[in-house]
Amino acid sequence: MTTMIRCVSPVNGEVYAERPALSEAEAQAVVARARAAQGPWAALPLEERVARVQAAVRALGDAKDRVVEELAWQMGRPVRSGGEFGGVNERAGYMEGIAAEALAPMVAESSDRFERRIERAPVGVVLVLAPWNYPYLTACNTIVPALIAGNAVVHKAASQTILVGERWADAFAGHLPEGVFQNVVLDHGGTEALIRSRAFGFVNFTGSVAGGQSIERAAAGSFTPLGLELGGKDPGYVMEDADLDWAVDVLMDGAMYNSGQCCCGIERVYVHRSLYDGFVDRASAWTRQLRLGDPLDPATTMGPMANIRFAREVRAQVAEAVAAGARPLVAPEAFPQDDGGTYLAPQILVDVDHSMRVMRDESFGPVVGVMPVDSDEEALGLMNDSPYGLTASLWTRDPDRAMALGRRVDTGTVFLNRADYLDPALCWTGCKDTGRGAALSALGFHSVTRPRSYHFRKVKA
Repeated sequence: MTTMIRCVSPVNGEVYAERPALSEAEAQAVVARARAAQGPWAALPLEERVARVQAAVRALGDAKDRVVEELAWQMGRPVRSGGEFGGVNERAGYMEGIAAEALAPMVAESSDRFERRIERAPVGVVLVLAPWNYPYLTACNTIVPALIAGNAVVHKAASQTILVGERWADAFAGHLPEGVFQNVVLDHGGTEALIRSRAFGFVNFTGSVAGGQSIERAAAGSFTPLGLELGGKDPGYVMEDADLDWAVDVLMDGAMYNSGQCCCGIERVYVHRSLYDGFVDRASAWTRQLRLGDPLDPATTMGPMANIRFAREVRAQVAEAVAAGARPLVAPEAFPQDDGGTYLAPQILVDVDHSMRVMRDESFGPVVGVMPVDSDEEALGLMNDSPYGLTASLWTRDPDRAMALGRRVDTGTVFLNRADYLDPALCWTGCKDTGRGAALSALGFHSVTRPRSYHFRKVKA
């Protein structure tokens, strides 16, 4: 029996889109087409591959109005945010610009006697398993460098944003040879079966820790390289010399944007005791100015959570924390649009500690806990008291102090006086349960290629 993959819209609780999952035979046929197309694609000059990918990214941007509305229906992001195209264009443009340098051979000797060099060879077929929260941005991180490097790409969207893969395919149609980029609809079992069959030279997955563990189990013994970004519980630390207003504005935006459904969103904040009361007062006022409602309304600044089960998890964490002594600062009457379903009011919790799940487990919703601290050492201990390590945001006017502290934080990226941003020139990576691998920067090209050495001894006639 055919499995149907459905997107239930958080806007109204109705099925917005559904597609049949591929059978195992159909999925293997996709991989076979990708393998057949990859060699001729890799044989094209790098400049031509870059130009074709650039054209496809432009074509995707031309569909912005349609995509923005579809995202609102599929996962609830307000249309006023304008989709993800600013970030897609920035990341794609940067990776296109550094391709020649990042993929250039490392030449040890080029003489009349020897040619000794290392080149970057494509891994073959790359599988991109994209998440629902930023389905274009996160997929772009791997799709663009993988294609530029000469790989074929198979893309699978999350069920919540099932139409995203079709938009990618639409954009690449006419710009890439047939088979070089393909979108698939698969259930979990079908995805894992493909990975077990050694179908891919690299698999990139962004999602939950449990999802990453399933991918690792499927790949066990196949020696398939994996890139896994599996979540975070990212902290902010506001020191006594920080610009308080700027810290509040950026950290609260990092906590509440996209209804808190950001991999590198701020989920816990530690504030030096001398600034604590001021931070809490300003953060509460900032949050009460948000407008929760229909994401298709241009005035809405916070839409529903993508799925009712995500909202239930956030409500459960908040309720447990309050029962354990935490104090909520946002009164229910401030957001009457909270319907107990996907529409969830933002919340700030104080009087919290690390015995509470809301300060340890990933919330992935519009809630943040705020704790006072008395020293850098106390803040460091709390920041590192987490199974995750994606980003940490430090706030001080002293960059040397931030650098010394940042080198001791168990995380993939350290921000100073900013948060919740991916610089494509820097490696996007994590540690601990956040996962492994490297995206963006020159290292992003290394993830989708392998080194191949050439040692030529030239024999004269």
